[in-house]
Amino acid sequence: MRFLVLGAGLQGSAAALDLLQTTDGTVTLADAAPERLAEFLLPYRGRRLSVLKVDARDEKNLPDVMRGHDAVLCALPYYFNLEMSTLAVDLGMHFADLGGNTDIVRRQETLDAKARERGISVMPDCGLAPGLVNILAAEGIGRLDRTQSVRLYVGGLPQHPEPPLRYAVVYSLEGVLDYYTTPSWIVRSGTPVQVDALSEVESVSFPEPVGELEAFHTGGGISTMPWRYSGCVETMEYKTLRYPGHADIMRAVRDLGLLGTDPVDVKGTSIIPRDAFISVVSPRLHRPHVRDLVALRVSVNGVKSGRPRTVSFQLLDHYDAEHGISAMMRTTGYSLAITAVMQATGQVAPGAKPAYEAMPFAPYVAELKDRGIVVDVEEDPPR
Repeated sequence: MRFLVLGAGLQGSAAALDLLQTTDGTVTLADAAPERLAEFLLPYRGRRLSVLKVDARDEKNLPDVMRGHDAVLCALPYYFNLEMSTLAVDLGMHFADLGGNTDIVRRQETLDAKARERGISVMPDCGLAPGLVNILAAEGIGRLDRTQSVRLYVGGLPQHPEPPLRYAVVYSLEGVLDYYTTPSWIVRSGTPVQVDALSEVESVSFPEPVGELEAFHTGGGISTMPWRYSGCVETMEYKTLRYPGHADIMRAVRDLGLLGTDPVDVKGTSIIPRDAFISVVSPRLHRPHVRDLVALRVSVNGVKSGRPRTVSFQLLDHYDAEHGISAMMRTTGYSLAITAVMQATGQVAPGAKPAYEAMPFAPYVAELKDRGIVVDVEEDPPR
């Protein structure tokens, strides 16, 4: 098998590593700055790993880069996903990305007929959230005759939080701020509605040493599920997990205008507040050697065979100290790699659908477990 990974950032590098460790295929890693190749990939370079300098904005060069591969894994910023998936379909190869923008996913779904005609699959939303958490939620819904509520919680956190935000960047800070400022789609009374990001804070308890966390609405993670299950589910919502106090601080920062995207004049110079905020804050939050964890919980409540039933999923994953791989990279980048392998080996039906609709649940969860990413499942009452 021949895989092309677009983007050599944290998640693209993790996906490339997983492909090299779990398959005998070859990997091409394409990035605008290939000199930043992750240290853990260096032993593979020149053997089964090729590294190319590629600018994703160079439309003329991209077809030549893509040709000859069985599957394309896109770990670029979300605004490239539609263009990359369209090109992959035109060239007749499988495609998977990390998603993160619901409007783009809806446009990718229009590629369904052409993808089925070409015998390939296009799967947006193949990371952690959107991705893994949505697959679990869909599985929980599928185990019930009637679903009343679905609640999804995910957080990437430092194992040892430090003030003032008790947070460290475990993926793109720009992406985090998008989620903090974009209204979140949820389902209430069976209908999709929007609520303010960083709102409706609640406490969620995990086993020690994680303990008490707070959860609040953010955009992006729920993907297209509110429309897919509109009228079928009474309540559905996605919330981000952080250590207590984080939401209040970030709401104040946002409400002061520091995350705004409209230019302002600063002593005769036009600047975008969010760009300035990222430039100042990112070095203070980006701690390359921080040991992180990922906490996830999905709770699906409804009725089975006339009786109330709850299906719950929980995951706690930690930094891999032996290989220097963060928990966020494992749960996001490895998930993307698993998807591409399942596509290339014919385990995913042709078409263009987000991961929660297209991914076969049992083999996917088994692959995660093989990597030490264990999803605990509980049903009350048990089946």
